Amino acid sequence: MKYIKRTLEKKIIEISKEYSCLLLIGPRQVGKSTMLEHLMEGTNRSKVSLDDMQERKLAQSDPALFLELHPAPVLIDEVQYAPELFSYIKIKVDSGAAPGSYWLTGSQSFRLMDLAQESLAGRTAILHLSALSQSELYGSGETTPFAVDLQSLNNRKRGLAKASATEMYERIWHGAMPGHRSGRYTDRDVFYSSYVQSYIDRDVSDMIPGIDKLLYADFIRAAACRAGQMLNVHDIAMDVGVSDDTAKRWLMVLEKSEVIFYLRPYSNNLLSRTIKTPKMYFFDTGLVAYLTKYSSPEILMNGAINGAILENYTVAEIRKTYYNCAKDFIMHYYRDKDSNEIDMVIESDGELHPLEIKKSTSPSEKLISAFKVLDKASTPRGTGAILCLRDELSAINRQCFMIPIWMI
Repeated sequence: MKYIKRTLEKKIIEISKEYSCLLLIGPRQVGKSTMLEHLMEGTNRSKVSLDDMQERKLAQSDPALFLELHPAPVLIDEVQYAPELFSYIKIKVDSGAAPGSYWLTGSQSFRLMDLAQESLAGRTAILHLSALSQSELYGSGETTPFAVDLQSLNNRKRGLAKASATEMYERIWHGAMPGHRSGRYTDRDVFYSSYVQSYIDRDVSDMIPGIDKLLYADFIRAAACRAGQMLNVHDIAMDVGVSDDTAKRWLMVLEKSEVIFYLRPYSNNLLSRTIKTPKMYFFDTGLVAYLTKYSSPEILMNGAINGAILENYTVAEIRKTYYNCAKDFIMHYYRDKDSNEIDMVIESDGELHPLEIKKSTSPSEKLISAFKVLDKASTPRGTGAILCLRDELSAINRQCFMIPIWMI
């Protein structure tokens, strides 16, 4: 098994020189503790995991004693299982704990952010780690937030490996989970099967005690069939045989544990005909391909979801470029009642950058016709792009590039 260097390592080292407490959040098994353990090598930092039931019980019943037994500098893994620790860590920080004293990780991101903001507001740095990025898997590992300007795009292509359409679907099918991509678990199907079972047994059962595990597994599959599409709660509920209200609650669990995320529709008071429904994406396309039973990249490339899963992959990769630089981002999609649609809209530096995502090596100029709708918005429209499967960076005109998806 090889360790894959993570882009976020540099930022963690920098932040640990300034903040006493660092909270690293993200989905299960994306390599949070592995990365921090790698950074711990050669230091006097110790590690304790709250997956250990005895340690968890102590942290919950006597957090002060727990912190005495595990003095700083320390890495506390799966900290969501003992929220009682947060107020006691606050006391340590307020009493002058040295920078880098507490590294915390957890896989229930929404819950952890609430706890940190409630107990450690202004005292902790919160960073996000997702699955491996294209840059980490196939490039230099160095990245900048994705931007649609020529200088940035030229810089990006120097640090990334080109990929044909076939190779892109191999990337999509295999996914980006470190356990599989590092070579530790070579059988992809067994890896993802174990991942789903572990996720339901630990995270879902913790958030919904008494859940019907087999039914919830069917629910995740039904959601995966609709990855990269506008959310239709009723259709998912009908597939599984549960009520719409139950489906909404279960989707909230998937979102809170970051198995899925949403793009909200862009709108403002000058664009009154916009649709309000979000689009749903999975954090990892390997998981989607496994759940939807595509047995090879070749079959996936020609299958019914080939366009939707390519869009899911592209949106997730753009999102990672911001997370890996510890940068905030504003991303939407656009659709209105006149059937104008834009797959993605990035709001950056006071401009809207429209993006269309297509499974094509030579996309048509007609694909950008909807971009002009944004001219009615109160925020000015900037440079846009078609993200596609062509080999090289090109352009339709000065206002719209054609960007290979391998360049993200």
